[in-house]
Formats: sequence, C-alpha cells, structure tokens
Amino acid sequence: MTLAVSFTHHFLQWQLVYAYYLMLAFLYNSKNNDKRAHQYDAFVSYNANDEGWVLGELLPKLEDEQGWRLCLHHRDFQPGKPIMENITDAIYASRKTICVVSRDYLESEWCSREIQVASFRLFDEQKDVLILVFLEDIPMQQLSPYYRMRRLLKRRTYLSWSRADAHPNLFWEKLRQALESQDHPMGEHILLTMKDGPPGERPDQ
Repeated sequence: MTLAVSFTHHFLQWQLVYAYYLMLAFLYNSKNNDKRAHQYDAFVSYNANDEGWVLGELLPKLEDEQGWRLCLHHRDFQPGKPIMENITDAIYASRKTICVVSRDYLESEWCSREIQVASFRLFDEQKDVLILVFLEDIPMQQLSPYYRMRRLLKRRTYLSWSRADAHPNLFWEKLRQALESQDHPMGEHILLTMKDGPPGERPDQ
C-alpha cells in the first residue's frame, strides 16, 4: 500500500512539473520560432557525478577530435540568469540534446527538468533532436517510476557506453552519425544501439 501511494505521488508530481515546463518551453518556442539559429551542435545534459566522463571522454572526442560545438552547464550557462531560462535557452540554441543517463541522473531534479524540456521539443517539433547515452546498465524495473524515460525508451534508440567496452570506436562513430543527422522526422533516425534490448537487459542474459 505504501509503495503504491509513493509511486502515485511521484507520478503525479512528475506530471505537474512536466506540464509547467512544457508550457515554459511552448512559450519559448513560440517567441523564438522566427529567429531560430543554432549556436551549438548539442547541449549535454548530465549529472555532476558523471562530469568526469563528460570532461574526460565525451568532450575531448566530440569537440577536439570531431569538431562539434557543445553546450555545457559550467562553461556556457549565462551567470545571473535563472537556471530554467539557461536550460531552455541551451536546449533550443542547440541542434540536439545529448542526455547522459545514469542512476545519479535519474535521481537529479535538475536533470529531470532538462530531459522534460528536451522531450517537449522532441514531440513538438517531431524531429530527431534527442540522443540518449546510458553510462551504465539500468534494469527496466528501476525505470518504472520515471514515466517519461520509459516512454522515450519505447519510442527511441539509444547508445550504451557500458556495452561499448569491446568496440569503443563503434560507439563514437554511432554518436557522430547521430549528431550529423539533420532534422529527420521521428521514426526515421539511424540505429544507435550497440546491442538490442532495454539498457539493463542484455540479449545474452
């Protein structure tokens, strides 16, 4: 009973927060619809506990080697501007949003808000603007409280860093292809998975 109440509370809270930021993103989208110019190739949404991977692996590979322009919180957010304005501006000023998903990411309030705004843009524009990168295997049952994430996984492909150990070059090549793709409608994106199946379920298990 307690578990059911907790899940219901979490679900309703998520829905209310999502509705608020959906409205915020809608207003931003309407205001900037006629002057859309992308300053960045991708906004990187990640938890602070995963910053080592972002700065040590992702940033050198994508910016230094492949030449993409990334938007990062600590470097590119405007000082003094409300955090949600910075998030919304970053997502809409970027062609894509890369969500670096981990257990810490799922537990973060700010990360959840970032993926909520990015999800709204995805469903509003109906274009391939969101890339999911899983840093670790997360069993599907652990995603059950995160309704939006489960919905995204049912509709989208993703990249798994934890499964890329044997073929890291393939991982970076798939990510390059995802960033290179231009405004494909949803459903026409390239295959990004390193292996089939949900992020916490390997085919050989």
